[in-house]
Amino acid sequence: MVLSRILAMAVLAALIGGVMCTSVDLTVEKGSDAKKLVLKIKYTRAGDSLAEVELRQHGSEDWEPFTKKGDLWEVKSSKPLSGPMNFRFLSKGGMKNVYDEVIPTAFKVGKTYTPEY
Repeated sequence: MVLSRILAMAVLAALIGGVMCTSVDLTVEKGSDAKKLVLKIKYTRAGDSLAEVELRQHGSEDWEPFTKKGDLWEVKSSKPLSGPMNFRFLSKGGMKNVYDEVIPTAFKVGKTYTPEY
């Protein structure tokens, strides 16, 4: 019983430590408009990089995948994007992060948004 508690605490500490050692900045790039979001994402986690990025708009249950184009990530919508927007990242190393309410509906091209932890 004691050993399982110690193991559970170690796993929790590793998960929390992984999130705390990850830094993310999302910069809205030229080409973004009411129906398209183009981001330059600075993902900093030692020895890791982004594999997938998804967007969930305000009021939606659906995650929409971004497409990687060079060093930019892009998502298009048939309707105007609705913020605040939530993001889900999957890294090549298997780390999953979800950041809620990061970018508002009235985003500004050139502005960098940093998720709160």
